[in-house]
Amino acid sequence: MAKPRKVSNLLALAVLGTVVQQPMHPYEIASVLRARGKDEDMEIKWGSLYTVVRNLAKHGFIEVVDSRREGARPERTIYGITDVGVAELRDWTRELVATPQPEHPRFKAGLSMLPALPPGEVAAALRERIASLESMIAAQEAEAATEDVPRLFLIENEYELAVRHAELTWVRGLLAELTNETFPGLAAWRHWHATGEIPSEYAELADRGSTE
Repeated sequence: MAKPRKVSNLLALAVLGTVVQQPMHPYEIASVLRARGKDEDMEIKWGSLYTVVRNLAKHGFIEVVDSRREGARPERTIYGITDVGVAELRDWTRELVATPQPEHPRFKAGLSMLPALPPGEVAAALRERIASLESMIAAQEAEAATEDVPRLFLIENEYELAVRHAELTWVRGLLAELTNETFPGLAAWRHWHATGEIPSEYAELADRGSTE
């Protein structure tokens, strides 16, 4: 079970993972995170960066180690990680790797609403998804083949590629069930959309949780 954290925004984890290498000012932190594509690994709201940095400093995870001014630019505060911050970085990372948490991807949300579409439209949408996944996988594999970076620093990309391969296999299987007429209850589903008459087994589900 995930434990409560004093600064729980995942951007805070990204900041700690950046300043652990060397002290930086917030603008430099943002530049490094963008260059490393961390906004593809986790949801990052760039507008909250300075607030996250201040909160990390407030709770002792990072501290001001220097400040500098370059020309007419405003003075920039340089932050370094503390021992407490290193411990938080390690503990948080360990928790994320070890403890599965409920996640809510958009695809799962769409699948939960699948009865709203007739089978033919679902099949067409799945074909579109398959084409997109195939393109994304090909591009990612081509990029990986040209990367001259130790595997340790690309492991999240490897995971994402494996997940996309698994999703592609599953979506192809679902599409096959729809096209070869082996999906359970397909006839009732199709009849519902053709006539507007909800099958009895669907009606029972619709009544669950009703207070009337």
